[in-house]
Amino acid sequence: MKTNVATLALAGLLAFTAAGCAVTREQSTVGQYVDDTTITTRVKTKFAEDSTVSAMAINVETLKGVVQLSGFAKSSAERNKAEELARGTPGVSSVRNDILVRP
Repeated sequence: MKTNVATLALAGLLAFTAAGCAVTREQSTVGQYVDDTTITTRVKTKFAEDSTVSAMAINVETLKGVVQLSGFAKSSAERNKAEELARGTPGVSSVRNDILVRP
């Protein structure tokens, strides 16, 4: 079910982008914007499917393949797992882990 929601969200974002939405945040092309959106969606889907990581408490942003994680984790293990999942996502060139541990 969670994968279906992520797939629908990705399809909606791709349709919106293809309809002529302006590229923002200094991406060089619409294609790069779509790639970044796809990476963000894939990372969030991995978080939602993993019982260790709270997908609701961790924010994911992607710019030119660089994923930035922010928000709060309940433990160092959760923080590290979120980074591991993000690094293992296709298209990710690097990860900036700004998650704070707050028990």
